[in-house]
Amino acid sequence: MVTKEQKERFLVLLEQLKMTSDEWMPYFREAAIRKVVIDKEEKSWHFHFQLANVLPVDVYKSFTDRLAAAFRHIAAVRHTIYVEEPHVTETDVQAYWPLCLEQLQEGVSPLVDLLSRQTPAVKGNKLFVTARHDAEALAVKRRFAKKIADVYASFGFPLLHLEVGIQPAEQEMERFLAQKQQEDEERALAVLTDLAKEEEKAEAASPSGPLVIGYPIRDEEPVRPLETIVEEERRVVVQGYVFDAEVTELKSGRTLLTMKITDYTNSIVIKMFSRDKEDAALMSSVKKSMWVKVRGSVQNDTFVRDLVIIANDLNEVAANERRDTAPEGEKRVELHLHTPMSQMDAVTSVAKLIEQAKKWGHPAVAITDHAVVQSFPEAYSAAKKHGMKVLYGMEANIVDDGVPIAYNEAHRRLSDETYVVFDVETTGLSAVYNTIIELAAVKVKDGEIIDRFMSFANPHHPLSVTTMELTGITDEMVKDAPDVEEVLRRFIDWVGDSTLAAHNASFDIGFLNAGLAKMGLGKVINPVIDTLELARFLYPDLKNHRLNTLCKKFDIELTQHHRAIYDAEATGHLLMRLLKEAEERGILYHDELNSRTHSEASYRLSRPFHVTLLAQNETGLKNLFKLVSLSHVQYFHRVPRIPRSVLVKHRDGLLVGSGCDKGELFDNLIQKAPEEVEEIARFYDFLEVHPPAVYKPLIEMDYVKDEEMIKDIIRSIVALGEKLDIPVVATGNVHYLNPEDKIYRKILIHSQGGANPLNRHELPDVYFRTTDEMLDCFSFLGAEKAKEIVVDNTQKIASLIGEVKPIKDDLYTPRIEGADDEIREMSYRRAKDIYGDPLPKIVEERLEKELKSIIGHGFAVIYLISHKLVKKSLDDGYLVGSRGSVGSSFVATMTEITEVNPLPPHYVCPNCKHSEFFNDGSVGSGFDLPDKNCPQCGTKYKKDGHDIPFETFLGFKGDKVPDIDLNFSGEYQPRAHNYTKVLFGEDNVYRAGTIGTVADKTAYGFVKGYASDHNLELRGAEIDRLAAGCTGVKRTTGQHPGGIIVVPDYMEIYDFTPIQYPADDTSSEWRTTHFDFHSIHDNLLKLDILGHDDPTVIRMLQDLSGIDPKTIPTDDPDVMGIFSSTEPLGVTPEQIMCNVGTIGIPEFGTRFVRQMLEETKPKTFSELVQISGLSHGTDVWLGNAQELIQNGTCTLSEVIGCRDDIMVYLIYRGLEPSLAFKIMESVRKGKGLTPEFEEEMRKHDVPEWYIDSCKKIKYMFPKAHAAAYVLMAVRIAYFKVHHPLLYYASYFTVRAEDFDLDAMIKGSAAIRKRIEEINAKGIQATAKEKSLLTVLEVALEMCERGFTFKNIDLYRSQATEFVIDGHSLIPPFNAIPGLGTNVAQNIVRAREEGEFLSKEDLQQRGKVSKTLLEYLESRGCLDSLPDHNQLSLF
Repeated sequence: MVTKEQKERFLVLLEQLKMTSDEWMPYFREAAIRKVVIDKEEKSWHFHFQLANVLPVDVYKSFTDRLAAAFRHIAAVRHTIYVEEPHVTETDVQAYWPLCLEQLQEGVSPLVDLLSRQTPAVKGNKLFVTARHDAEALAVKRRFAKKIADVYASFGFPLLHLEVGIQPAEQEMERFLAQKQQEDEERALAVLTDLAKEEEKAEAASPSGPLVIGYPIRDEEPVRPLETIVEEERRVVVQGYVFDAEVTELKSGRTLLTMKITDYTNSIVIKMFSRDKEDAALMSSVKKSMWVKVRGSVQNDTFVRDLVIIANDLNEVAANERRDTAPEGEKRVELHLHTPMSQMDAVTSVAKLIEQAKKWGHPAVAITDHAVVQSFPEAYSAAKKHGMKVLYGMEANIVDDGVPIAYNEAHRRLSDETYVVFDVETTGLSAVYNTIIELAAVKVKDGEIIDRFMSFANPHHPLSVTTMELTGITDEMVKDAPDVEEVLRRFIDWVGDSTLAAHNASFDIGFLNAGLAKMGLGKVINPVIDTLELARFLYPDLKNHRLNTLCKKFDIELTQHHRAIYDAEATGHLLMRLLKEAEERGILYHDELNSRTHSEASYRLSRPFHVTLLAQNETGLKNLFKLVSLSHVQYFHRVPRIPRSVLVKHRDGLLVGSGCDKGELFDNLIQKAPEEVEEIARFYDFLEVHPPAVYKPLIEMDYVKDEEMIKDIIRSIVALGEKLDIPVVATGNVHYLNPEDKIYRKILIHSQGGANPLNRHELPDVYFRTTDEMLDCFSFLGAEKAKEIVVDNTQKIASLIGEVKPIKDDLYTPRIEGADDEIREMSYRRAKDIYGDPLPKIVEERLEKELKSIIGHGFAVIYLISHKLVKKSLDDGYLVGSRGSVGSSFVATMTEITEVNPLPPHYVCPNCKHSEFFNDGSVGSGFDLPDKNCPQCGTKYKKDGHDIPFETFLGFKGDKVPDIDLNFSGEYQPRAHNYTKVLFGEDNVYRAGTIGTVADKTAYGFVKGYASDHNLELRGAEIDRLAAGCTGVKRTTGQHPGGIIVVPDYMEIYDFTPIQYPADDTSSEWRTTHFDFHSIHDNLLKLDILGHDDPTVIRMLQDLSGIDPKTIPTDDPDVMGIFSSTEPLGVTPEQIMCNVGTIGIPEFGTRFVRQMLEETKPKTFSELVQISGLSHGTDVWLGNAQELIQNGTCTLSEVIGCRDDIMVYLIYRGLEPSLAFKIMESVRKGKGLTPEFEEEMRKHDVPEWYIDSCKKIKYMFPKAHAAAYVLMAVRIAYFKVHHPLLYYASYFTVRAEDFDLDAMIKGSAAIRKRIEEINAKGIQATAKEKSLLTVLEVALEMCERGFTFKNIDLYRSQATEFVIDGHSLIPPFNAIPGLGTNVAQNIVRAREEGEFLSKEDLQQRGKVSKTLLEYLESRGCLDSLPDHNQLSLF
């Protein structure tokens, strides 16, 4: 009861609050203060009021506001209202609803937002609100039911129960899920509510414009180029592109933003510390690829040991990007563009180039890499993403079929002819633009020089420096010389009708003909022989065929190279030698020279020129793929080449363009008059010209005189196009996106040194030009003409090209007639052999379910192929281990592809076929069942079954493309590969190709090399930028170690990809796919035929012991014992420095797994499978299962080890199988559990620890993979326990790579000392020492078990195998450090031929080096041999 005093106190309070007037008093009739609780520490007063009824909401508000205000200076005020028998209506509850939500103290939450948008309904003491779906309803109820009841109670209301109904809204559901995820993340960050509010305020205040941290930087402040920053400075302003940014929280609570920026003159690291929370929030919005302006001081940072800028202010600025301002519909199309697949030459990724073309509004863009089409897959996906038309093509290397050796053929006998061997020196390389300055010749008859001719000619202009340096001719020599016409006239008369010969005759004859043409005379009609091409034909293997190289070969004197008279004499002698060789090969007449050279190998002789090919349609694409394949497989010589005749044959559907300055059109225009080039031009569908700047290197190399001459040639090409009605297009020969990217290409090309001719001159500017930039380049042709070649013609070419899809959409599996029936029949036949006829229901159901799925999706062929490969290997005596999830298919077990049986654990009688299944989850693996005899016939039961669901292999619908990975013995792998050729035919199987690109480390090497060769001092940030620009460029091609791609017989490989040799090694046995195999993974079947040590070890053990590995028991107690102690080996843990006996057992020998074994002490096969799963998953053991087992929450067999465990466990718990599968997939991919999953699991009493464990997992092993590996391991362990010496012999032979023979021979003390030495090094130990450590551990164990190593024995050691000798092993020769397998085999071969008579004899016949001989001698292996052969007289 309330006392009178308490009521009076309340009145005093009301007076204090000035609430005693008539408008308030009626509500406070029987009111009283029950008590006031004062908390001194928190400075708070808590009033407990008693009222007659709940106050109307406005009265309540005024009362509480005034109460808080009145005591604010003393303390914070809280209060609770009690009403004994409250009478409340629905209206009251609704009126208080907003106040209630305010007091939930939830900050910004989507759920409160949801509640605030509705008015609750009230029935009795229940409060009804609605949510949009189950999950939301659950969340609202779980989170707010109690809170809302409490808040209403503090207002004086009776206890209200929150009920949440569902009012569905589909699209809101999706929004909610996204929001919920976001909210969870916020929760996870545990952001306090007030911080959330503060941030909200900050965000509301922050401008939506460019980012500003600190103060704005005025435009007037001068911006310094980064290259000028070389020392510490007080205050600088810099601006640049951010290429790396990261935000870190410091221990002090401040935030540090570290970014690297570049203005392309240099780069620098910028550090910025946050001043307050607002800064910290803004910093996280600094991202890569922004442009920023920064003000701060330059300091020497001890942390990065480099200059850095400590920023005070940072402003985002607009990027200075190039734009294409040409009007819509009048934009160019780039028809000549290289991607990083142009080997070590182009640097911008194809996706970026396509994105840029799209941004600029270009109608299309072409891709033309050097000789390859490897960027098509990436280009295709980028084109789809950006909605861009891509023209697929390449820049091919074309060679003429056989270059003529003889011109103006005549039937003259070579040995009787008089020859005029001549040479011209000129002012340059172009017969049109340059002129002859010296002409010299010798007449040769019957091998003797009978006459000489020599004259300078006056060019009438000073000679260039290059000419003087090359020829040694000076202006002095030619200034009084006769004119060229006079010299030529004299020469022609002197020659008469002799046969002419010259080295590289096409050049010299070109000048003669050009000179004669200027005089109005016809061309030379004498027969001609070109000694260069003749030498190439006769001696194709020389590295080059220059005159000085050939003279060296034949010992011909060449005193001053590049002076006509000396060159002519030397060529005369050379001609005699070559003609003599030709006569020996049966070439007697001048007109026989050419017919003989058009042979198969002629493609190797001529120099390739470039053309651009573009595919117009699917036919063209397939032809392009064929050309790429032919050029890589049949016509590869230094580069992939395509003979012109081959191109003509496959030209259908291709557009052929005339290429760059390395194309024949441009090359011929330098040397010949335009009318002579017409015939060449007719071959092309379009003629290409580049901007004059792109041809710059030609001036530097003196091929052309100056830019004017380049423009002349461009004009000639344009005129040619008009005359022949062939479109002329302006192309950019693009190698990178922006001008500033040029440096990356420079670095790549510089890294190749002299091997790349591009290193001989400055690289031209070949960035991706906009329409305007291109029009500027060609303005010298006049605006109209420029627009025609830049815009109209390029668009015209693009419009000739239809839609081309380089990557197919469907999967094409091979067909084998009757495969479906064969798999069905084979499965049933083997199942009935094992389980009897009729089959037990459980077996039949599983078979039917699998066969329906496998045959229905056309996968039977894949099973049949795998079956044949495995069968062949088993017939040849090698076991095969299965990898991956194929063991979860019972059909695979029945077709012998895997030994893992996925049925529930069971007994089956080998005699009368009676079986007994345990499908309640009580047994983990059939191997763990106790031994038992068949109740019907008394035979001992066979035990099997690992309880693995089929779904983990082919997905729940059974439509996942199966990946069957098989582990063949390493030494058998090549035979298995070749067997696929037998199965499908040579042209239907290829190795899976890979593309090797420049990796980060390599790129750093290139950059550092470039910097040191150019004496550049680069800052760390600049090195990072340059290295990043060089990564990802193709370096080489290779092959996947085991992947074989199978093309079905109803398709050709060219429908999917071109082919080539790995790394273009034409001697390789296998051809690979030209595309990286990942890009055609969904179109063709890939068989994984991998090499592995386990089957090799088991084969060797079988050979040594005669035991069939399949008969080895899997539940031998001694074998199981070594997984938990060392007892079965008969040693103590101290002896072998390890607490378990699994050293050297595959999967269980590593330190990590041995540690797990010590902690868990597994006793059964299924527990070993668990260990295998736990050790290979990510976040499955550490911080997860390990803790659960240590805390005693559960045992080893209960924790989650493999992905299949989850599905099986949940199904046993009663979950819907398809949901169990979904949960398993979500967990194994590291995606955790959704609230719906959790709720469902809780409904079926799944324990909380299980749910938590699922949430931590990132990646899991399939159980079938683990079971297959453990089975191999247990077999090997059996030998380790029962046949130790055999085990050690096979371990050292097959698995061990590094040996320390000296320690091993000395015995355990020496081995232990060496192990301790390596252990002491810890992380400093090299990889070689770490691998040696494992070998030493096995050796120590072997010695402690009473066995020993003997010394190498010259007559008993094998080449590569350890030999058993009593209780000892004799090491093979290749265990000697530095002695390879080949030398080891040599010694054995020499030994078979007869005993070694002396050390000298051993050295010579066994091809043993001096060092190895000394090694053997010092170890006492050669004591019986004398040093030298003793002369035996008897």
